[in-house]
Parts: sequence; structure tokens; C-alpha cells
Amino acid sequence: MALVLTEEQSMLRDSARGLISDKAPVSHLRHLRDSNDRTGFSKELWHSFAEMGFAGLLVPEEFGGSGLGHVEAGVVMEEIGRTLMPSPFLATSVVAASALNRGGNSAQRSEYLPKIASGSLLATLAIDEGAKHRPLHTGLQAVRAGNGFKLSGAKALVVDGHVADLLIVAARTTGAAGEREGLTLFLVNPAAKGVAIERTIMVDAHNAARIEFANVEVNADSVLGEVDQAAGLLDGVLDIGRGAVAAEMVGLSEEVFGRTVEYLKSRKQFGKLIGEFQALQHRAAELYVDIEITRAAVMKALQALDADVATAAPAVAVAKARAGTTATRAVQEGVQMHGGMGMTDQFDIGFFMKRARVCEELFGDANYHTEQLARARGY
Repeated sequence: MALVLTEEQSMLRDSARGLISDKAPVSHLRHLRDSNDRTGFSKELWHSFAEMGFAGLLVPEEFGGSGLGHVEAGVVMEEIGRTLMPSPFLATSVVAASALNRGGNSAQRSEYLPKIASGSLLATLAIDEGAKHRPLHTGLQAVRAGNGFKLSGAKALVVDGHVADLLIVAARTTGAAGEREGLTLFLVNPAAKGVAIERTIMVDAHNAARIEFANVEVNADSVLGEVDQAAGLLDGVLDIGRGAVAAEMVGLSEEVFGRTVEYLKSRKQFGKLIGEFQALQHRAAELYVDIEITRAAVMKALQALDADVATAAPAVAVAKARAGTTATRAVQEGVQMHGGMGMTDQFDIGFFMKRARVCEELFGDANYHTEQLARARGY
């Protein structure tokens, strides 16, 4: 399959770019940060997103969504990456919607997916518990009680957890941390007794949350998928999220590259445009090639997810690892070529550097995915 967008996908890209660049430039993020906005994103803009069909991009048509694929979700994520737009799109419309669609029963899908598609429900996956992404090391306990379970433990870096209407919580019903067997996903109301949520502003001015669960009671109907068998479901859902984050980093990298090239064309040093210096030309050319190779790897991963989520893991691991290293290189080159002003807060390049760092860690950094590939090949 060609690693390029179709005509329909290009139209989707243009539509998303028009809305995002107009309503959510980098100055939009700066304003939210400086005003310490408690929500962390524009509710008005999110409603516009939903009205254009973006919120329900991965939701089947029977539940009010667009029924499109992961390439299309990646197209939107790439545009989000260009302006660093704070949005529940990743947590709600990509990760949570995929978890509910792939693991939910008929009642759960009918209850939640139409609300996600309409933009009226925000949901998120609560998976990580430490500083690094280690899904199988889930330690939050779910103990059987009556006709349900009691959850006890804590989650960290829950993206948009402070505003979510629904939490999809990974817990351990049997076994020990590190084991694949014994993981279960639960649908939890954040307003339930025993749930304590602390908003955390990340270094990139986006929002996440720390969430503690103190004997939180959930009934058997709150189980998403099968008890003790969530590892396979989580693998697919996390790979979908990883592909989306990789696409965001492609957009981020390309935007930084474009801004840097424009600066090289306008900044003069020693009476010459600095873009005339051969050393800087070589560095820019190498970065351009790096971004284009990464774009192809990410497109391949998204196409693999559309073909079969169950077999897409290797392609997704390559894409996420490469997108992280490319974004890191892009922002470092951007800051260096902008000189001292690139380090100042009043200049936008720093925002891209901080977002690249968060995206690199989100759902596993390059080291994590390199290790996963090595293990899959028996090394």
C-alpha cells in the first residue's frame, strides 16, 4: 500500500488544519497556560471539533460516529501536533473510544460511544502507576466484593483525568506485577466514593491527573472485556494510542522544521543570511530526510493498525520509537539554530521542545519500544 494520503484523507487533513490553525495556534496554548485555565482546553473548540465529526472519528456509524480508521485519526493528530492544541481528542476519541469499541459489550458501547461521538462525554485510560510506561507492572488491586469489586491503589499521568466523565482503569485481579494474566479493565465513575483526583500540569502546559482509589466499589457490569484477560485488549488499545502520538510528533517535527528554515532565511550574521552557511544547510537537510523517513514509518504503522490491530505491534513500535527520536532532534536543532532567543519563553520553540518530551514518554519511549521489539524477536 502506498505510504501517501488518499484524496479523501487529504480533504480531512485540510479541514482539520483549517479549524486548528485558525482557532488554536500556539498562542492559544500560551493563553491557557498563563491564565491557569482549570480545564486546560477550550470547551467551545471541542464542541466545534465534535460538530465537524472529529470527536467520533473512530466511533462506528451505528453509534453516531464517522467509522473511519487509524490513518484518519493520525491525520488529525498530526495537525494537532503542528499547533500543540490542547484537546481531549487523544484520550477520549482515540484511546477511550477504541477501548470501548473493542472491549465493550453491547450495552456499554450503546451507552458511551454515542456520547463520545457527540462530544458530550470525556473519557480516559488510567494505566501507568510510575514514572515510566510499564503496563504489565500494574499494581492497583481489584478484590472481589459481593457482585463486584473494590479497587485500591493509584494511577499517575492520567491524560485529561481531571476533567474525565469516565475512567477506564487497569487493575490486577489476580497474579503479580509484571505478569500478563490477571489484568482487568474497569469503567469507573470519577465521582464515585473513594476516588481522589489531583490535577497535574505537565511541563508542556497540558494537563493530566494523579488518581487514588480507596476501596472504590464497582459492580460486575463495570468490567470492560473479560476478567483477568485484559492484556490482549490493552495491547491493541495502547498500540492505537501510540500510533496517534507518533503522528502528533510528525506534525510537531515538521512545524519546528518549517519555522527553523524560515528563521535561517531571515536571520543575518556577519552580513550574511545564516541559511547560507553550509554547516547549517547540511543539518537542515539531514533533519528533513529524518522527518520524511519517520513520516513513512508512522503511515505504515497506521495502515497496519487499520489492517489488523493484533499484528501491528512491530510497525507501531518502530514508528513510536522513531517519531520520538526525530521530534527530539527537530526541537534540539530548532533551539540551537535560533540561538539564545530559542531558549526564551516568549519564543514558541520552547513549547514544542516541552511537548516533544512529554510525547516521547507517553505510552513508552524509544528505549521501551526497542526493548519490546528485541523481546519479540527472541533477543
